[in-house]
Amino acid sequence: MTAALGAKPGTRPPAASRLLRRAEPYLYAAPALILIAAVMLVPLCIGVSYAFRDIRILNPFSGGFVGFKHFVALWSDRNFWTALENTVWWTASSVALQFVLGLTLALLLNRPFPGRGIAQALCFVPWAVPTFLGGLDWAWLFNPVVGPLPHWLAALGILESPVNILADPQLALIGPIVANVWWGIPFFAITMIAALQSIPRDIYEAASIDGAGPVRQFLSITLPFLAPTMAITILLRTVWVANFADLIVVMTGGGPADRTQIVASYIFTTAFRKLDFGYASTISLVLLALLLVYSLLLVSLRQMLLNKD
Repeated sequence: MTAALGAKPGTRPPAASRLLRRAEPYLYAAPALILIAAVMLVPLCIGVSYAFRDIRILNPFSGGFVGFKHFVALWSDRNFWTALENTVWWTASSVALQFVLGLTLALLLNRPFPGRGIAQALCFVPWAVPTFLGGLDWAWLFNPVVGPLPHWLAALGILESPVNILADPQLALIGPIVANVWWGIPFFAITMIAALQSIPRDIYEAASIDGAGPVRQFLSITLPFLAPTMAITILLRTVWVANFADLIVVMTGGGPADRTQIVASYIFTTAFRKLDFGYASTISLVLLALLLVYSLLLVSLRQMLLNKD
C-alpha cells in the first residue's frame, strides 16, 4: 500500500492519503444521503417556505411573500382549533385502545395452543388491508341500509333506532375511531409478541417457585421487560395516528359539520379542495412542531425513568 503511494516503508502517509481514508466512509454513504436529501429534506424545505408565501392555485397572481400572515390567521381560525381538539380525542382514544387490545392479544397469542399459527395470521389480517378499502368497509358496516352494526346496536339498546352514527355530529367520530382501532391492533400485537418472546422463561419459573402468581409476575416481570418497547411503540403510533387522515377522509370527509375533522384531514381539505397550499403548509408546520414537542417530552421522560432506575 505504501509502495503504491510512493512512500518508504515506516514513513507517514501523505496528507492527501490520510484525508482520503477519513472521507472514505462518507463517500460510500453519499448516494444514500443524497437520496434522503432529495426525497425528504428538499420537499420539507419547500413546504416550510410555502407557509410564508401566498400559494393559491386558483389565483394566478399569488406566490408572493406574506410573512407570518398565515400564522396570524390560523390563531383566529375556529375550524383549526376544532380540528386540533378532535385530533387530541382521535389520537388519545385510538392509541390507548389499540395498545390495550394489542397487548391483550399478544399475551393470549404468546401462550402455546393448537392452531396458534393460524390464529396469529388471522389476527394480523387487518394490518394488511389497505386503509382506503378498510374505510369503505367500515362506512358500509355503519350504514343502516347495507350494514348490520346499527341494527345490532339498536337490538342491544345502545341506539334508540338503527341510524347511521357517521351522520350524527355527536357520535360521528366514534366510527373512524373504531375503524382505526381495528386496523391498528396488529401493530401493537406484533411488537408486543416479539418483546414477550425475548423474556427468559427461567425468570418466570423462578418467580413461580417463589410463590408469585400470574398477576404478580405480570407486574414485576412482564411490564418492566416490555417498558422500552411500549415507550417506542406508543411514541411512533401516536405520531402516525395524529398524521393519519385516510379513514376520516374516506368515511366522513371531516363531516358532519366538521365534527370529525382532525388537523391532518383539515390540511388535506385546505390543500386539495380549497387549493390553498400556503395556508395548508402553515397548518402542517404547526402540526409538525406539536408532534416534535410531544416526542421530545416523551423521550425525555423515558430517559429520566431510565436514569432513576
